[in-house]
Amino acid sequence: MAHLIALLSGIVFGLGLILSGMANPAKVRNFLDLAGAWDPSLVMVMAGAIAVGLVAFTVARRRTRSWVGTPIELPVNRSIDARLIGGGLLFGIGWGIAGFCPGPALVALGRGMPEAVWFVGAMLAGMLLHDRVLVPRLSR
Repeated sequence: MAHLIALLSGIVFGLGLILSGMANPAKVRNFLDLAGAWDPSLVMVMAGAIAVGLVAFTVARRRTRSWVGTPIELPVNRSIDARLIGGGLLFGIGWGIAGFCPGPALVALGRGMPEAVWFVGAMLAGMLLHDRVLVPRLSR
């Protein structure tokens, strides 16, 4: 049952990304271009996502298990450090250049968008680099 719920959640999430325009890199770049042809329509998408997230995390904090019985494991680290800031900067730069963040990039890849192939490849390479180079250095 947990796998079915995860599949349905992923489908709803993907459809939401497509319908909102988040999987369209041109729309995202126009949203990020405050000095040019700014497209404010994604503000409502982000506000809606934040509202849903706030409700979901508020409910999740009160529970130890999800509705399908799997354990809920919320992050406990609340510190703002150089790794968090650096990661946020890298994410923002990548989002601004490519017009993708990870979720919409996977949706665009599934839709067969060629630019998503490059982004997802670079994203996977960065994840591999992180796991093979950065994590072992930090655990010394």
